[in-house]
Amino acid sequence: MDIEPYGDPRHVPAPSGPLRKVVAVVQDGVEPFGLGSICEVWAEPYHPDDDNPVFDFVVCTENPGVVKGRAGFDLVVHHGLEELEDADLVCIAPKHDYLDHSPVVAEAVARAHARGAWIYAHCSSSFLLGDAGLLQGRRCTTHWRYGERLQAAFPDAKVDPDVLYVEDDRIVTGAGSAAGIDAALHLLRRHYGARVAATTARRIVVPPHRDGGQAQFVRAPVRAEQAETLSPLLAWATEHLDESLTVDRLARQAHMSPRTFARRFRDETGTTPLQWVTGQRVAVAEELLENSDLGVEQIATRVGFGNAATLRHHFTQVRGLAPLAYRKQFTCLETA
Repeated sequence: MDIEPYGDPRHVPAPSGPLRKVVAVVQDGVEPFGLGSICEVWAEPYHPDDDNPVFDFVVCTENPGVVKGRAGFDLVVHHGLEELEDADLVCIAPKHDYLDHSPVVAEAVARAHARGAWIYAHCSSSFLLGDAGLLQGRRCTTHWRYGERLQAAFPDAKVDPDVLYVEDDRIVTGAGSAAGIDAALHLLRRHYGARVAATTARRIVVPPHRDGGQAQFVRAPVRAEQAETLSPLLAWATEHLDESLTVDRLARQAHMSPRTFARRFRDETGTTPLQWVTGQRVAVAEELLENSDLGVEQIATRVGFGNAATLRHHFTQVRGLAPLAYRKQFTCLETA
C-alpha cells in the first residue's frame, strides 16, 4: 500500500504573513503540555488537505543539551538563545518552578521584543515577562491560580486572571493548559486571517474561536436536574444573528425567565449573553470581510449589528483593526 507522506517536503509553502520564524524557549522543569501546545500549532509540517503555512520552528534553551522535564522524561535541545535574535515570534513554555527564571533568558526575551518580535507567554511563564520588565503598564493574564501572585510580584502590571488570553503591544499572555491553543489561534487569526485559524482548529479538533474575554473556567457548575445544556440555544442563535437577540428573547427561546437565563448562561459559557452574541457577530463579519465582496454596511446588516458604525465599533474593539483595514490585510478583495 502506498501511503502519502505526512508533511511532504516536496511542497512546503512559506508563510505569507509576518511570522516566519517561531522560536520556543524552554528551561529546566518545562511543562510538557505547554510546550506541546506550542508545537501543535507552530511546528506543524505541510499537509495538502490543509494548505497550511509552515514556519521555521526552533526550540532553544540557555545552555543547549539536556533540559530536565517534570513528567518523567527530559528533552535534548540543540539550539541556544541566539535563535531569538531573528525570531518573529518567541513562545515561552511554562516551567514547574515558575518563580525561578534565568535572568539571561529574561534579557534575551526583552531584547527580542525591543527589536520588534512578538512574544507569547503560556500560563505561568508570564512571570518571566515580569522579570524581563515587559509587563509594566500592560494588560496580561496567567493561570487563575497565580493571578494574585503575579499582581503582587509586578504591581505595575494590569493583571486580569479571568480571561483566556490578552494581547497588549506585541505581547500575548495566556491562561493555563488548553488556553495556550486559544492564544495561538488568536495569533494565527491576527496575522493570517480567520480561514487559516479555522483550518488549524479543525486539524487540532478544537473550536476555531473562543473569545479572549471568556472566563478561564465556569465558575459554578449547573446541576443536572436544573435544565438541559444551552447548546441547542447557542446553535439556534448562530443561525439568527441578523435578528434582535436580546436577553428577553433568548430567555423565551430557552423557556426561562430572563434572570434565570442570564445566570445559567454565565454558568455554562463563562460570559454574558451580550458578550457572546457580539463575539459571534464579529466572527461572522470577519469571515465575510475575508471571503466576500459585500460592503461594510451590508455585512453589518447580515450579522445583526444594524449599521456600519456599530460594526466598526465592535469589530475594532475585539480585533484591534477597523473592518476595512482588516479586509485590506487579509484579502485581495478591493470592494468595500
